[in-house]
Amino acid sequence: MKLLLKEDVDGLGFCGDEVEVKDGYGRNFLIPKGKALLATPNNLKAFNHQKRVVQSKVKKVIATVQAIADEIAKVTCTVKKKVGDTGKMFGSVTAQEIADLLKVQGVDIDRRKIQIAEPIKKAGEYKIPVKLHSAVTAEIKLVVEAEQEVAASAEELSEPAASAPEAEQEKEAKE
Repeated sequence: MKLLLKEDVDGLGFCGDEVEVKDGYGRNFLIPKGKALLATPNNLKAFNHQKRVVQSKVKKVIATVQAIADEIAKVTCTVKKKVGDTGKMFGSVTAQEIADLLKVQGVDIDRRKIQIAEPIKKAGEYKIPVKLHSAVTAEIKLVVEAEQEVAASAEELSEPAASAPEAEQEKEAKE
């Protein structure tokens, strides 16, 4: 029996292939499950037409996604994160933060499309891949800068602590 596959079937073929199978396998499994059609001239013609329509839609989607990828390639995101005395960052840069930065710059992307391989916990420049489509991947340039407020506030905290023993000594001297 000759069949036209409507989807990929393991061990048999890929979508759109014309295959020869045993009658029972075709009638009892492939056709009822919607995985194949009889390979008649009308079905071949209809399937080829449908395939062309789908391919044209996919081309339009890829063109749109490629335009978004070009916009993303031009964008540089800058994140300021607080760091401690040792230079270690508190927390890490997340995909949601990157998505929010892109949204501010006019590019709206779902955070799940941003692929951070490992947590970003150090200051520096990173190239973050964004998988927009199975055929299109863009890269965002991310600059992580250290914000030194934490170090400054730590110094302020240590100064009153240092002056506290002096205040106690003055109180003891008065008594």
